[in-house]
Amino acid sequence: MYPLKVENLSFAWGSKITIDDVTFSIETGTVTSILGPNGSGKTTLLKLMLGFLSPVSGRVMLGEHDLATLDLAMRAKKMAYVPQRHTAVFSYRVLDIVVLGRIPYSNVFCRITDNDYQIASECLTQLGIGHLAERSYTEISGGEQQLVLIARALVQQAEILIMDEPVSGLDYGNQLMLLKQLRRLAQNGITCVKTTHYPEHALWTSDRAIFVRAGKIIATGNSADIINSSTLKDLYNADIRILESEAGSQKMRTCVPVFD
Repeated sequence: MYPLKVENLSFAWGSKITIDDVTFSIETGTVTSILGPNGSGKTTLLKLMLGFLSPVSGRVMLGEHDLATLDLAMRAKKMAYVPQRHTAVFSYRVLDIVVLGRIPYSNVFCRITDNDYQIASECLTQLGIGHLAERSYTEISGGEQQLVLIARALVQQAEILIMDEPVSGLDYGNQLMLLKQLRRLAQNGITCVKTTHYPEHALWTSDRAIFVRAGKIIATGNSADIINSSTLKDLYNADIRILESEAGSQKMRTCVPVFD
C-alpha cells in the first residue's frame, strides 16, 4: 500500500520551473528523507504535497483520492504539517498548543471539548512529554517544542506527517531525541516524510531517501543503498565518505567529509 503518491508533478514560479516532472511513492509506516542543496526545490515539493501550492501539471494522490478533490478538513484528517520552528506570541500551555490539532474535528464554532483535551494529553504521553502539559510553550527547550508540534500533528489523527527540516536549529541531543521519536512513530504505523540537510540522519532513521537537485529527482530508493560517496558527490558537489562502525549491538553508517 502506498498512502502517498506523487505523479508527474511540475511547478513553476512565473516562467521558472522549480519542480520538474517528479514522480515517487511513499509506503505506509516508513520514514522518508528528502535531501538536496539549498534552492533545489525541497520546500516547494513539500508545499505541493500538502496542497499549499497548486501544480502546473501532475497530481498528488492520498490513497485513491486526488489531493485536489479533498476539502481542507479532509486533508487535515489525512496529513499533518510540522514546520521547522514555531514562535508563540503568547505563553500558552503546551496542552493548549497541542489541542489546536483537533480543530478539523470541531463544530462550526471551533469548540474544543474535554474529549479533545484527553486526546491531546494522550498524544503528549505517547511522545514521552506528558510532564510538559502544564508548562508554558515558550519556556521549554527547542527539542521539546518540536515534539509538541509533532504531538499537535498527531492529535489530528492524520496518517501522514510531513516535516520541513524538523531538527533545524536544535542541539545535537535534541536532534537525536527527535529522530528516535520519528522511528517510534513509523513503527506504530505513522508515515513520516521530512526534508533534511543531514544525509547521516537519513542513514540512521530513514527507510527511503529522495535526492532532489534543481527540481528534479536524481536518485530515490532505500537509504542504505543510495546514500553513498558517489551520489552525495552528485548532490552536493562535495567529497564525502561513508564509514561504518559498531554502536552497541548495531552497525551504524555515518558521513565524513574529505578535506584535502
